[in-house]
Amino acid sequence: MSTTLLLNDQAHTPLPGESILQMAQRVGVSIPHLCAKEGLRPDGNCRACVVEIEGERTLAASCCRAAEPGLVVRSASPRALASQRMVLELLLADRPAQGHAWVAGQTEQPHGELSQWSDALGVRVRPALAALAHAGPAADLSHPAMAVNLDACIQCTRCVRACREEQVNDVIAVTGRGAHTRISFDLGVAMGESTCVACGECVQACPTGALSLKSLSGDLRVDREVHSVCPYCGVGCQLTYQIKDERIVAVQGRDGPANQSRLCVKGRFGFDYVHHAGRLTTPLIRKAGVPKLASDAQRQGDWREVFREATWDEALDLAAGGLKRLRDQHGLKALAGFGSAKGSNEEAYLFQKLVRTGFGSNNVDHCTRLCHASSVAALLEGVGSGAVSNPAMDVTQADLILVIGSNPTANHPVAATWMKNAAQRGAKIVLADPRRTDIARHAWRTLQFRPDTDVAMVNALLHTIIEEGLVDQAFVR
Repeated sequence: MSTTLLLNDQAHTPLPGESILQMAQRVGVSIPHLCAKEGLRPDGNCRACVVEIEGERTLAASCCRAAEPGLVVRSASPRALASQRMVLELLLADRPAQGHAWVAGQTEQPHGELSQWSDALGVRVRPALAALAHAGPAADLSHPAMAVNLDACIQCTRCVRACREEQVNDVIAVTGRGAHTRISFDLGVAMGESTCVACGECVQACPTGALSLKSLSGDLRVDREVHSVCPYCGVGCQLTYQIKDERIVAVQGRDGPANQSRLCVKGRFGFDYVHHAGRLTTPLIRKAGVPKLASDAQRQGDWREVFREATWDEALDLAAGGLKRLRDQHGLKALAGFGSAKGSNEEAYLFQKLVRTGFGSNNVDHCTRLCHASSVAALLEGVGSGAVSNPAMDVTQADLILVIGSNPTANHPVAATWMKNAAQRGAKIVLADPRRTDIARHAWRTLQFRPDTDVAMVNALLHTIIEEGLVDQAFVR
C-alpha cells in the first residue's frame, strides 16, 4: 500500500494528523486560504482553499481534508483555480473600497490576506459584480484600542475561534441566519461595552481588517519590525514591534515556546509608555541651589525649573561620587542595594557585584525574595534548582491543575489561556483561593478557604495523601 500522496504530480509523505493544506505549506506549495490559520481549529467555510482530488466528484476544502496516503491531489488544476478565483472575487466584490487591514512588514493592502491572495492569483473584480455590492453596518469605534468594521467581514470565524477556543474569553460569536448572519460581541452590544478583555487575538486572526488596531489608522505601511520579549510579567511571551517613523505603532504576537503567538492586553497595547512625554531619555541633574522638596513628586510644572540635561558620563560620575562619599563618611554598611525583577539574570548578577565589590557591603536583596523565597527553597530541595523548571504551557499536558496563591487571568493572562485550554480538553482545575477569581469559571472545584489558613489547608492535603497511601513512590524516587 502506498505511503505517499501525490500533490501536483509530486510524491510526498504526509505526517500523522496533517491536512492537505498543512502538508502543502510544509512542502512549499501555495494554496489560497482565509478561514484557516495555524493554531486554530480548521473550519472550511471560506472555500478559498479547494483542491481537486482524483476520483471525487466535488472539490474538497484542503484545510479540513486529511492528507491520506494514496490520494492524488491537484491544487492548481484549471477546475481548482477557477473555483479559488471565483471565491476570492465574490469575497472581494462586497468589501468596502478602503479597508483597514494591514500586513506585517509589507506595503499597504486594502484588505489584508484577502488582497494578498487576490493579487497572487490575478483576481480583479468585474464592474458588473462590483455594482451589486451593498454597504454593510457602520463601523464600531467604541473600543479604546480596536475598531470593528463588519463591512469588511467575510465571516471566516477566525475571530470567533481565536476568542472562544484559543483565548477562551467567550466574547465573540456568530449570530443570525442567512443574510442576517453577523459577528457579534456578547449579546449584540458594541465591542467597547462588551466583556472583551482586549487581548487583541481577534485582530491578529482577522484576514480582512474587519477587526483592526486604531493605532494603525491612516497610512498602514510600517518601516521595520523589531523582535523582542514582552516587558511585563514573567511568562516570557515573544512579540514583534511594528515601527513607523521611529515610533511603535503596533505589536504582533510571535511564535515563542511560552505563548505561540498569543498576547494579552498588556503585551499588545501597553507600549504607549515608550513615547510618553514624561519618559526620561536623557540624564537629568538637579540644578545648583534648588532644594529637594516633598512636593516635587506632585510638581506639574516644567522639569527644566528643577533639572538640567547632562551627559551619561557626567550623571554616572555624580551618582557614583555621591555613593562613594556616603561609604567613606559612614562606613561600608551605610549602603545597600535592592534589585528589581524587571532586570535579567545577567543584570541581577552585575547589580549584586556592584554592591558587594563597589559598596563593599553584603546588604543586597531582590524583590522576588519576598514572594519567591519559600518556593526557591522547595525547588532547590526537590529538583536541585531554584528556577522554574518548565514553561507555563506545560499545564496542557496535566490531568489536574492546582491553582493556589495566584490570579492568573489578571496577572499572567497568557499562562491562564493554557489552563483554560487544558480544561476544555478535560483537565480538572482546582482553585484554592479566598477569592473567587475569573479562573473559577473553568474550575472543577473551588476551595474558598479563610484568609491566612492556606498553610493549614496544604498541610491537611499532605496529611491525607500520606495517610491514604496516595504517594507515587516511583515518581518521588
